[in-house]
Amino acid sequence: MIIETGALLAMRCPECGKLDYHQLSRFEFGMRKKVEIACKCGFIKLVINTKDRKDYMLQVPCVVCESKHMRSISSRRFWSDDVNYLFCQETGLELGYLGPEEEVRELAEAQEESIESLANEFEGEDKYFNNSEIMYEVLNCLHDIAEQGSLYCQCGNLDVEVDIFPDRLELHCKECDSINIIYAETEDDLRVIKDVDTIELTRNGFGYLDSLANMDKTGKKTKRKRK
Repeated sequence: MIIETGALLAMRCPECGKLDYHQLSRFEFGMRKKVEIACKCGFIKLVINTKDRKDYMLQVPCVVCESKHMRSISSRRFWSDDVNYLFCQETGLELGYLGPEEEVRELAEAQEESIESLANEFEGEDKYFNNSEIMYEVLNCLHDIAEQGSLYCQCGNLDVEVDIFPDRLELHCKECDSINIIYAETEDDLRVIKDVDTIELTRNGFGYLDSLANMDKTGKKTKRKRK
């Protein structure tokens, strides 16, 4: 019988937003009851405790609700060929993956590709946008937010679709059909998204980024005609 002695952790740092991979070994828990996983920036992104190496208790800092989630995993499950999903208990948003290296890397890399490929698709389409420079900057900001795991819907769906128009982006959740609009025409539009750390679509709802950023205090119009 082959006994697995290692597992790979893929998790984004709640502090700096960087996705890193960490190799874990059974032997790390031989003399220690607690293992701390640190990001390169120094932030402790995961704490694993065990008393008898039969069960492992994980403390997972959450980038979404800014609290710590507790997850208990049996030794058999922890070192098995199955992927353990670390997620926000409030929203169901996936925060990281623990398990066999190949499967974990595939899941993590799939998250990285969606928004990045979207931005590349429209590179050079200057004539399409009302303000191409602002649009590219807004897309880059949206990419950064998605990389941090901070673009999601209240229904728990992380796979938010993005439709691009000459003056705006429309975020669409295919699970509950919610929509959120991000305008991308002016410096004010760019400033709005630069001030936002998280974009949460309302379940079954319709909204504007303006309301998320409390733009009513700035006097900016929150409604425009959809073209």
